[in-house]
Amino acid sequence: MQTTKQQYIVIGISDDHEQEFLPEVRKVIVTGHVFSGGVRHREIMQPHLPQGAVWIDITVPLSDVFRQYAFHEQIIVFASGDPLFFGFANTLLREFPTAELKLFPSFNSLQMLAHRLLLPYQDMRVVSLTGRPWLRFDQALIEGEMLIGVLTDREKTPSVIARRMLSFGYDNYTMAVGERLGNKTLEHVGHYTLEEAAARDYAFPNNILLRRTHIRPKPLGIPDHDFHLLDGRVNMITKMPIRLLTLHMLALHDKQSFWDIGSCTGSVSIEAKLQFPYLQITAFEQRPEGKELLESNARKFGTPGIDLHIGDFLQTDLSSVSRPDAVFIGGHGGKLIDIIRRVHSLLNERGVIVFNSVSATSRQLFEEGIRQTGRRITQTYHIQIDQHNPIDVLKAE
Repeated sequence: MQTTKQQYIVIGISDDHEQEFLPEVRKVIVTGHVFSGGVRHREIMQPHLPQGAVWIDITVPLSDVFRQYAFHEQIIVFASGDPLFFGFANTLLREFPTAELKLFPSFNSLQMLAHRLLLPYQDMRVVSLTGRPWLRFDQALIEGEMLIGVLTDREKTPSVIARRMLSFGYDNYTMAVGERLGNKTLEHVGHYTLEEAAARDYAFPNNILLRRTHIRPKPLGIPDHDFHLLDGRVNMITKMPIRLLTLHMLALHDKQSFWDIGSCTGSVSIEAKLQFPYLQITAFEQRPEGKELLESNARKFGTPGIDLHIGDFLQTDLSSVSRPDAVFIGGHGGKLIDIIRRVHSLLNERGVIVFNSVSATSRQLFEEGIRQTGRRITQTYHIQIDQHNPIDVLKAE
């Protein structure tokens, strides 16, 4: 195994089997010995490699790849486009911080698609869905970005993306799809409505550009009657002024993970997602009918990505749920102190809990639960809407 400082030379290539390289890059290749890249990169580069070349496939798990790398002093890695643009060079920098890294980038695929479309792209919002969750893509939609460039994978395809956008009401975009960009014989660029894009199949690799056609309304404070309600009962929803006050007290502008316990219609989760679309939002609801209720409201108001758990919060497996920075308790089923204890055990140190109390008894229970955890109530509002019962909105830190 080598003990000297490793060197990685990362060369960006396109999908073209007839690669053209600068003289400096050609010299690196013909004098190299150990090469690495994905299976597709090996197929493209095989004719260009020197005799006796060693090739290490980049496959998962990457730990196996890195173990093979450890035996070599210099490795020439081929990557798609710009290796620093959601690319393998980022992985090398993270895994081998003391190694020497040299880059020869090419155009990334979204640049190539913008070039084919003659589309200025300096204001493009870039999102990668390549092995990544939907969160940043959803954020770009909710924020109404004018131009969104999306890197896809074999699961999150252009058709899957288009169908998801339509299901949440984001029909205010058109889609351009670039397939096998850089391949002189197989490259294809198409322009589609989302309905057209949802019905097609696409060659891989591909990427997309979404162009906004009009602005989708994003209200601050959704009228209560606009929500689908539990059995049509308006009393089962956190009223709009109280909802906005609750969000103010949660101070979500600097949070990452928010829990809504007793979500019912999902009104607080939905309002939070519209105003703070970068949040990971997890909702908990005891009643099974809450699933269809929250999902239908989320589609209506364009808030994808709310993670809903149906069942008793105290019995819910939370091992895979992000620890919260902020928690709203909107329903407790008579188990408020136990819920506060469990929340306290998982809440980040500087996190906040907000509770809407509808009675003196529930307020006393909240105060006792907070006292037992060693936290303290820092803010209280007493508010009444029309003829509804007064509400105490309490914040604990």
